[in-house]
Amino acid sequence: MISAEQNERLTRVGPATPGGRLLRHYWQPVALADELEGPRPVRAIRALGQDFVLFRDEAGRLGLLDRDCPHRGADLAFGRLEDGGLRCPFHGWLFDAQGRCLDTPAEPEDSSLCTRIRQRSYPVRELSGVIFAWLGEGEPPALPGLDCFVAPASHTFAFKGLIACNWLQALEVGIDPAHASFLHRFFDDGDAADAYGKQFRANSDGSDLPMTYVLREFPRPRIEVDNTDYGLRLTALREINATTTHVRVTNLVFPQAFVIPMSAEMTITQWHIPVDDTHCYWVAIFTSFAGPVDRAAMRAQRLQSYSLPDYLPKKGRHNDYGFSAEEQASATYTGMGEDINVHDQWAVESQGAIQDRTREHLASSDKAIAANRRLLLRGMAAIEEAGRPALMQGPEAGAIAGPLTIDAMAPTARWEAHWREAVARRRAAAPWAPPALAAARVPSALPAK
Repeated sequence: MISAEQNERLTRVGPATPGGRLLRHYWQPVALADELEGPRPVRAIRALGQDFVLFRDEAGRLGLLDRDCPHRGADLAFGRLEDGGLRCPFHGWLFDAQGRCLDTPAEPEDSSLCTRIRQRSYPVRELSGVIFAWLGEGEPPALPGLDCFVAPASHTFAFKGLIACNWLQALEVGIDPAHASFLHRFFDDGDAADAYGKQFRANSDGSDLPMTYVLREFPRPRIEVDNTDYGLRLTALREINATTTHVRVTNLVFPQAFVIPMSAEMTITQWHIPVDDTHCYWVAIFTSFAGPVDRAAMRAQRLQSYSLPDYLPKKGRHNDYGFSAEEQASATYTGMGEDINVHDQWAVESQGAIQDRTREHLASSDKAIAANRRLLLRGMAAIEEAGRPALMQGPEAGAIAGPLTIDAMAPTARWEAHWREAVARRRAAAPWAPPALAAARVPSALPAK
């Protein structure tokens, strides 16, 4: 249980809030590159409670500007893409991707007004199908060398979906190793190859025990949480018998992403970016360590559950998340279908737009939740005391690699060495991994604070 004041600090994202200032010290995934496809690559963006316009000019340059025209506040998301920038339809003022005013055509020909006008612009980077923006002040830190950024476009796929609740509760479901044994429980394991949506399908070592079975039959994992240079490493251990333990290693990449195994060959790196205090997007990059991904097939699968252009879920509060009492009795723990994104969406949206954490009672299985909240509160305090948080800041952030993640059966007596060796083999075998990446050391745990 935390105080109401702490809950406010953790959840509010506006520019003047402690939480908003913290998030503005990190790159934010504001859009998918797919959203700028088509004849008019202009997109209204709302992130961290602010409004922006994202566009790609005729030369292919990305620009992210404040959405209100600095002349008289008209909406630049309806601007005309022409003459090297985005032109406001109200009076024709033209802005390039850096926010420079190039033209004020209603002014006298000898006017120098446009040389004195600048719309605020924000640094942007396009990586693995996602457009990241720096929404803070000063020089942005280096982007970390995560696997999803190092892998070529042929081996990654990006997608997103809207969630109608605060970003933190959406993130917290992803760093909760215990919930999968219940929320994502399937009574029939079925054919893993045909089960889109059952993310927990198979173990990375090719074991004949499907993950759905392991999670269902071993619901009390031993959870270990280690501090790292990128955030937290979470290890869930399920002892199958005296000689074999199932090991699932996932990661929190501070402050709002997690990295988890999807299968023996693929990981998911997923951010939760606030739209405002009561809505967020999950933005995921799927990374293959084996062959190229079939992006068209993966996109088509997910469009069964989400509608464009705003990536709205087709199941939600408006239709009871597809709940079926009959299914709940015989097939799934939730009765909400096989897509675990729907399960997660129900769990976090049902807590309310902003969860009232003064009413909760954390248990021993919530140690990762508690550890992350401590990191967030410490980061906010560090900004107030020293001007910036400690984790993943400055050029040293670029040296962060991985992070490493796996689910596999391991010998109970040497489970830790086994998973590290298995990860090293997978990384070394990745067709896109340069030698330096393949040989990257597994980050050791840092002392808990």
